Amino acid sequence: MAKALEGFVLVDLTTELWASLAAAMLGDFGAEVIRVEDPSGAMRESAYGGDDPHEPGTLNWRFDLANRNKKSLAVDLDGEAGRKIVGDLIARADAVITDRPRAWLADRALDYETIAAAHPRIIYARGSGFGPRGPDADLPAIDHLAAAHTGMMGILPQPDQPPVYPAHGQMYTTVMLAFGIVTAWYHRERTGEGQAVDASLLAGNMYGASLDLQAYLAIGGERFLRPISRLDAGNPMSGTLYRASDGRWVTLTMPDTDRWWPQLAEVTGLDANDPRFDSHDKRCGENRLELIALLEEAFAKKSADHWRDVFTERQMSADIIEEYSYPEHDADARANRYLLDLDDASLGRLTMLGFPIFMTETPAGLDRTAPRLGQHSAEVLHELLGYSPERIRELTAAGVIAG
Repeated sequence: MAKALEGFVLVDLTTELWASLAAAMLGDFGAEVIRVEDPSGAMRESAYGGDDPHEPGTLNWRFDLANRNKKSLAVDLDGEAGRKIVGDLIARADAVITDRPRAWLADRALDYETIAAAHPRIIYARGSGFGPRGPDADLPAIDHLAAAHTGMMGILPQPDQPPVYPAHGQMYTTVMLAFGIVTAWYHRERTGEGQAVDASLLAGNMYGASLDLQAYLAIGGERFLRPISRLDAGNPMSGTLYRASDGRWVTLTMPDTDRWWPQLAEVTGLDANDPRFDSHDKRCGENRLELIALLEEAFAKKSADHWRDVFTERQMSADIIEEYSYPEHDADARANRYLLDLDDASLGRLTMLGFPIFMTETPAGLDRTAPRLGQHSAEVLHELLGYSPERIRELTAAGVIAG
């Protein structure tokens, strides 16, 4: 079956999981992704906590997630011979992706300006911490720091609790980096023009908080500057959490309380005709705290599984807050290939994250697991760049490449 990005060649100079995963997503849809690595393995160890994700009997889940569907070219970028190899590779490629500091890239002639001068059609994508412009453009790309700049961390916890690091901003950045590359490719196919693409952790964290952030920009006010207690919810039937008898939590998503109140009252043992709650304004206004207290008491009488069965049977807009064990056995996650089962020669049966995008004609696929260090060095040099076997042996003996 054809792949959507078949024939697209991407040179991967990333180090961190979130940027490496953007390249892997393109590989899932057929791009030929060549991961350029330090022959010593030091880069793998610093970023992923291990220099070989495929030692028998071990699993480096971070590396496997971020580097599936890639080929590994282990080459020394600190020497002229190694830089020439990567230069030859970039000349053959459609795009470069990196998250390296700009000074590091410039020292090795791998910065955008140098590469674009020689290859105007190149798409050069960089994952940064705070964007390509501004006073913080060269600060380290660390998601925790970017999240701290957005204002989101301070409003996530309950009042009087420490800020909460959401850890999701980097995943938004992953998707935006991949999206930027594909968009730039579409533009180049129409115009012949390459360009630089940047997706930053700051932008990813801001995007993750976009609803609250845009509301603050439009409305302002302290409502968006401080954490909100779940007991201060404007609607007891929408977004408010209630603890079940087994300690798990129920979430209600019923903004239209007039529609849902009769059913909710029935299943929780409340009186739908109680004059304190016989209108939306009363339920969400003057008697809001009384309703929250009654719902807390009702939900605490039964287990989360009981409430899930009730909500499912009645098709109510509510559910329970699941744990990570839930997606592993979820029928929808399996049917849509959000999870995949694989057989590994060393580790046996594995379950891995699949593909977040469903396509009928050109679906994503897992063609290869994450490569060993330098596993494809000789293959890339010979088949893609036309290096002779003798030249490859010379480069290997000189320590320029490893495989």
